Order: sequence, then C-alpha cells, then structure tokens
Amino acid sequence: MGCFGFLKLMMFAFNGIIFLAGAAILGVGIWVKVDSGSIFGLLQKFGDSSSGLSQVLNVGYLLIAVGAVLLIIGFLGCCGAIRESRCMLLLFFVIVLVVFIAEVAGAVVILVFKPLAEDLINQLGTKAVESIKKDFGENSDVTGLWNTTMNVLQCCGFYNYTDFTKSPYYTNNMNQYPPQCCETMNSTCNATAAANVSNTIVHGCFPKVKKLIDDNVVVIAAVALGIAVLEICAMAVSMSLYCKIGSKIH
Repeated sequence: MGCFGFLKLMMFAFNGIIFLAGAAILGVGIWVKVDSGSIFGLLQKFGDSSSGLSQVLNVGYLLIAVGAVLLIIGFLGCCGAIRESRCMLLLFFVIVLVVFIAEVAGAVVILVFKPLAEDLINQLGTKAVESIKKDFGENSDVTGLWNTTMNVLQCCGFYNYTDFTKSPYYTNNMNQYPPQCCETMNSTCNATAAANVSNTIVHGCFPKVKKLIDDNVVVIAAVALGIAVLEICAMAVSMSLYCKIGSKIH
C-alpha cells in the first residue's frame, strides 16, 4: 500500500468514527427534545428567568446541531476519500476549518466574558434553589432528579444543605434534611448534624462539580488541544488527497 492508499484508508477510518459519533449525538439530541420527562427537559423548566439562561439550558438543540455537523463532516470525509472526489474533500476541508475557527473564537469569548458566564451560573443556581424549596419532596420529577444527582455525586443541594430549608420535604419531615446531607445515610439529619459536615465532608453539588473541573483542568486542556491537533491533521490529509487526486487527473 502506497502513501496515497494509506492516506485514503486513514481518512476513511477517522471519518467513519466521526460519522458514528455524530449519529449517536444526534440521536441523544432528538431524544432530549422528544422526551419531556428527561433530565434536560426538566432543566428547561428552570429557563424562564432570562433569555440568556434559556439558551444555555436548551441542550437538545445544541446536541442536534453538533450531531448534524459531525454527520456531514464524517460523510464528506469518508465518501471524498473512497470516491476520490475533490469537491467533497474541499468541502470537508472548509467545514473543518470553519469549526476550528469557531472553537478558537469560542475559547477567546469564554476567557474574555468569564464574568458573564459566572452571572449565568448564578442565575441557574438561584432557579435551582427556588425549585428545591418549592418542589423537593412534593414533585416526583424534581425529587427524583435531586436524589439521583446527590447519590451519584455524593453531594447535598446546589450550594449546601440550606437549599432544602422550608422545602416540602423539610416541612413534612419535622425540619429534617435529606439523608445525603449528613455523614451517614441512616442517621437523623437535622440542622445541627448537616451543619457539622457541610463543606467539610459533604459538599454542595455545584461546588463539587466546580472543584472536579478545577482539579482536572490540565486533562480538559489536553483533550481540547488533542481535538485541535486532530482537526489540523484532518485538514492536512484532506488537502493532501485533494492535491494528489488533482495531479492524477492532469
């Protein structure tokens, strides 16, 4: 197998993976939009505070868009390599280049407008706490969502145990907090017990997720850099095939 054949094979395999990943993400996005009982559908009920927050929570459309773009990229890369279509390879190069530029621009925007992102997170936190105080212990969807989240992440509330104060659960259980807010699930979880372990043994879910991201910022940066390198390699290979196919024609 010559260099040209190897490049075609790598282009086909790489874009085949992208095509399958795009199909999976598109499927999840459609499911999120269709299934109103899903977690993301429930989160969208919190999105009435501002248009900015609503856009952040509109995850379904984002997944559909990302999945569709990956499907198109994978299709163009696979077919362009196998059929030796210069048109498809050039279109593949242009789309990947646009995506790469958009990613760089997005990273710059996040760095520049970090205060805006923090403000949106604070709005989300306010709506989440309001939902807990209104529905936890009464609305099965909200209660189930938070119980699952707290069990999986081993955390308590959005910020801490005080998020549950005056909630239906708190009122109906003689001023008790959810068992996840205390050191042991079997103990009585009153205000004293919850306060003793708050932010030391049991953390809020948002602070815990934030700490997890901060602790793995190097890994996240490495993954982002790896994706950027793959995109650059994909553009280089597609343009190389484009030029080689052109030389064969002439």
